Amino acid sequence: MKRLMTDAAAWLDRGQDVILATIIASSGSVPRGAGARMVVTAGGSVSGTIGGGAVEYRVQQMAAQALIDKQSQITSFALSPGDKEGLGMVCGGDVTVHIQYIPSGDAKARALFKRGVELFSRNTDSWIVTDITDGSGWGMEIYTEDDAAGAPNGHLPARPSTLETNGKTYYSEPLTRAGRVYVFGGGHISRELVPLLARLGFSCAVFDSLPAFASKEALPDADALYVGDFENISGSVMITENDYVVIMTRGHAFDFAVQAQALRLRPRYIGVIGSRKKIAFVSQKLRELGFSQAEIDSVRTPIGLDIGADTPAEIAVSIAAELIMARAGRINKGNAFLC
Repeated sequence: MKRLMTDAAAWLDRGQDVILATIIASSGSVPRGAGARMVVTAGGSVSGTIGGGAVEYRVQQMAAQALIDKQSQITSFALSPGDKEGLGMVCGGDVTVHIQYIPSGDAKARALFKRGVELFSRNTDSWIVTDITDGSGWGMEIYTEDDAAGAPNGHLPARPSTLETNGKTYYSEPLTRAGRVYVFGGGHISRELVPLLARLGFSCAVFDSLPAFASKEALPDADALYVGDFENISGSVMITENDYVVIMTRGHAFDFAVQAQALRLRPRYIGVIGSRKKIAFVSQKLRELGFSQAEIDSVRTPIGLDIGADTPAEIAVSIAAELIMARAGRINKGNAFLC
């Protein structure tokens, strides 16, 4: 989304009209659900995706025509063989797409996209809300926690939703979410993990006791870098209940020290790299410190989904996948996956 907004703002600044295509409703089995977006220019440049395949190709064709007509519209697709749009897909679902014309001369639109980009560098909740009452028009606002009371119904849902209020219909979805991934240890896996998480919309901070392992040169995609004492992480960072903690320092003693401190801070997620033998040893030490078994079991360790990962890049993928599940609320505090 950050890349999409950056590209959209740049194209508008260069005098190019754009189409913002958004899936505003979906059901059944579909490639992408509500909230998927893509920007299209008259020259055929595209940023983002609404799932690829026949739907995306058809929407790109419609976007090209909408740029000529200078008109927005809402259209629906039934993704099944022989459907009315002739897409011939076998997904068996339905999607509704808002094809939104945005002229380059609209200063408000340019400012909105630039504000959206800026919000990705802040650790705060924000939402993007579009007036879809009249599918042929457009109106869009970004709200943060500070001005949420001014949103439709004074309420901003946690998931993409359609809202009805005062005779108008709005589509609302989270834009940025509070919660930063604190990665303790800036080694090989971190250097694979941080750029991957950045592409997935996570804000990342890396903490290490050595400057060389927490440098902008080594970790250019990190939003924040901290050099501090693994025995006193709160002296450098403030971890909240919205945050995620990933622990993979240079040694077991440092991992244990950070884990014990993180458990007391009660973040949304704690994951620790390590073997099962190490896990048993650390669990016993944590019990000796007075932690309950439920608190110990809340930690994801060995960290990451079991995909047979071996290399740093593969391990990074497994950790990123688990963090996506945590962000989506698919991992509970008991260390189990929610269906």
